[in-house]
Amino acid sequence: MEDILVVSNLDKHFGGLQAVQDLSFSVKEHEILGLIGPNGAGKTTTFNLIAGFYPSDSGEVLFSGKDITGLRADQICQMGICRTFQVARPFSNMTALENSMTGAFCHTSHVHEAEDIALHWLEFVGLADRRNDLARNMTTINQRRLELARSLSTRPAVLLMDETMAGLTPTEVDVAIELIARVRDSGVTIIVVEHVMRAIMSISERIVVLDGGEKIAEGTPEEISQNETVIRAYLGEGYRHARTA
Repeated sequence: MEDILVVSNLDKHFGGLQAVQDLSFSVKEHEILGLIGPNGAGKTTTFNLIAGFYPSDSGEVLFSGKDITGLRADQICQMGICRTFQVARPFSNMTALENSMTGAFCHTSHVHEAEDIALHWLEFVGLADRRNDLARNMTTINQRRLELARSLSTRPAVLLMDETMAGLTPTEVDVAIELIARVRDSGVTIIVVEHVMRAIMSISERIVVLDGGEKIAEGTPEEISQNETVIRAYLGEGYRHARTA
């Protein structure tokens, strides 16, 4: 399979802080790529650079062979890259259906068509029976499902998922893992930022590890789990002992 997203030599400073430094990696079509590292490693900043929320200081991002560096977030979304956020951000006074329709309006101005698209993805994430519920009344996991439905309603080719499992119970994490796999199987390429290691190790085909804004490792989950640099910088000795226990 060909690379659908190529990140080359990205740099981003915030004042005297170098948030991302000379970062390069690629993602193949229909792949799930994990992006991990300690807090402050530059993971969310990387998402913001790819999705057009921040301009990069240097470097480039290619999507399906096209240079999207410097484009606005709405332009990049219309081209086929969408992202979720660490904290779900539904429109709290709107229903689940209305929330999901806002994503569909990225590609259509017809209300009935937007409703059909929104309903499809609400059913996909298991919220069809909650379509008329106000977002503010939903549980944490259902708000995350709703954000996923809204994102999928934009018809993304690449979906950036930022810590969607934070705050979930172990059972809910299992549900989320299965759902992410189904999203990939539907034809969407996924980059996942996540701190739940059993999740990231089980769903990712490759993993990129950041520390201090730099890439310190890249490889399969098995390779990353045994990488001494990654263990020292992020996973810790406890993770090594847990794997061998």
